Amino acid sequence: MIDAAPDPVGSSDPAPDTVVFDIGEVLIDETRVWAVWAELVGVSALSFGAVLGAAIVQGESVAAAFAHLAPNLDWQELEDEHEEHYGGFVESDLYPDVRGCLEELVSSGYRVYLAGNQPARRGPQLQALGLACHGLSTSEQMGATKPEPAFFTAVMELVDVEDPGRVLYVGDRVDNDIIPATIAGMRTCWLRRGPWGQLQDLPEDVDEPDLVLEGLGELPVLLTDWREGTA
Repeated sequence: MIDAAPDPVGSSDPAPDTVVFDIGEVLIDETRVWAVWAELVGVSALSFGAVLGAAIVQGESVAAAFAHLAPNLDWQELEDEHEEHYGGFVESDLYPDVRGCLEELVSSGYRVYLAGNQPARRGPQLQALGLACHGLSTSEQMGATKPEPAFFTAVMELVDVEDPGRVLYVGDRVDNDIIPATIAGMRTCWLRRGPWGQLQDLPEDVDEPDLVLEGLGELPVLLTDWREGTA
């Protein structure tokens, strides 16, 4: 499915020329992340996914999912062990449409950045993947975490753009990405993949995102049509 909010393309507002991508479930498939957690807490990946999905639907946090699965376990004490097993981002974690999308956007003249809720150690791992972009940062490096307004202020500093309306933020989560980015004045693209992207709904009192996609393959074409006012 490719959808769009009411006539973002061809509106009186100029099209964004800077695109900022969230990281988890936008660029990186986090299946391995959750599989390692399932192993560490002693449940199957299927059980872990079911409980995590239920928590998302009910508006609960990841911590609530762990509380259901292993109520007597402090999962945060296992973070170092998780990292040892997980090992960080590798090429096979990238969604198949990522490289082509980023490369096409850069070659079409868009300024492309990567910024999401991640520990600082993920920055070098992303750089090692050699993705086409003009810059990247993580929430730990920026000193703020989504959905805090300070995160999006830091994003504006990263991209060095004064007008947030020139920036399109691409994210999978309504609560962490679409709503706070809209409040910050950015244009938004809701990528409906991964647990949050597939299970969350847009609240009735929240404006529609500028774009709603299930993959990144069409994003360069849609943005170019938006810019040229041909769609």
